[in-house]
Amino acid sequence: MEMRLLGDSGIAVSSICLGTMTFGQQNTEADAHAQLDFAVAHGVNFIDAAEMYPVPPKAETQGRTESYIGSWLARQQRDSVVVATKIAGPSRGMKWMRGGPQINASQIREAIDGSLRRLQTDYVDLYQIHWPERYVPIFGERHYDSTQQHAAESIEHQLRALGELVQAGKVRAIGLSNETPYGVMAFAQAADDYGLPRVVSIQNAYHLMNRTFETGGLAEVSAQLKIGLLPYSPLAFGLLTGKYLTNPQAAGRLTEFTGFGQRYAKPNVAEATRAYVDLAKQNGLSPAQMAIAFTRQKPFTTSVIIGATNLGQLAENIEAADVILTPDVLAEIDAIDQRWPTPAP
Repeated sequence: MEMRLLGDSGIAVSSICLGTMTFGQQNTEADAHAQLDFAVAHGVNFIDAAEMYPVPPKAETQGRTESYIGSWLARQQRDSVVVATKIAGPSRGMKWMRGGPQINASQIREAIDGSLRRLQTDYVDLYQIHWPERYVPIFGERHYDSTQQHAAESIEHQLRALGELVQAGKVRAIGLSNETPYGVMAFAQAADDYGLPRVVSIQNAYHLMNRTFETGGLAEVSAQLKIGLLPYSPLAFGLLTGKYLTNPQAAGRLTEFTGFGQRYAKPNVAEATRAYVDLAKQNGLSPAQMAIAFTRQKPFTTSVIIGATNLGQLAENIEAADVILTPDVLAEIDAIDQRWPTPAP
């Protein structure tokens, strides 16, 4: 398993990261521990969680994912794994968390202490803002609407509060998620202006059917500021495995949680999916592994966040770390993207 540096933090992470949003909803605690054991045994040292997990978010399950990781982490050598988690932002409901999540100093302190307690550790390696405090179009929204702007904590104040966690030893490095070029640049500027910790990563959706990281300016920001991408949803909620082509009711997140599928109910998705699956098979590749390898090979990618609900899926996804796509396959992928452009979900 290739190891890569997480920005300028000095933290080395595996090029495959185990995402855990299924722990506590689709996976039991025993399932979670089995996945964690398997991933570590196969070279993965990077685990990603969030205080709001599992998904879909519910008051009765919130925090369960971190608790499952914590009961496993308690019997590990702590410095052998890199643990990332996230603080939830506002505007998504979830009143059961702190009366409604905000990214201000008091809530940041409360959120990290809750995460550390559930994770049974005294520090996390990477602490991320799950989505911006300010209004931005995310999770299926396509267009920026300036009329939806609302009062929000300044980026300077958010970064100062996060910097206090670094000084206190509760956090080693800071990251962003579901961010825009403006947001990444603003955090970088605040760090330079006020001598605060620099952001080392950005966790955004990126996959064969959502390449806005490349086309929307973030790839340039990533290269110039040396802030690596942690792409999530590399299989587009399982679409890119091809399983829904043969069985639209196949077991998975899209059928179990119907609201998740709305972001993919868009033009060209079915045609692009079929084309990518056919390309993989023509080249003797697993469709899932081709999709993961595509994201992993990008120069702006630090570590691809994979997820699974069983060990068979997990094994297939981790093996993508050894798959190198040829220039011809990459050219065919670009041709499909041009032929069947999919509006970014």
